[in-house]
Amino acid sequence: MSEARRTLRLVAHGRVQGVWFREGMRQEAQRLGVAGWVRNRRDGTVEAVVQGSPAAVEAIVAWARRGPEAAEVERLEVAEASGEDELAAFEKRTTV
Repeated sequence: MSEARRTLRLVAHGRVQGVWFREGMRQEAQRLGVAGWVRNRRDGTVEAVVQGSPAAVEAIVAWARRGPEAAEVERLEVAEASGEDELAAFEKRTTV
């Protein structure tokens, strides 16, 4: 029986665009074995869906709370994600 997977939706507020947030998150997700996606939003936030083991998901959430070195994360919204199928990889998506 496989370990339970957890899926969360994150929205990072602050200075999170143009600071390597998406690529940093992609690399961290790959390191942790987390699937999902990340994208910039036109309102200046960064949105992500992360999926994996509870421990790996908690680790990527902790990373997102601080972001890469140049980021200034003021607030991170975290919510259970509904309607997401099982994700196989982690990708950067286009801005919405």
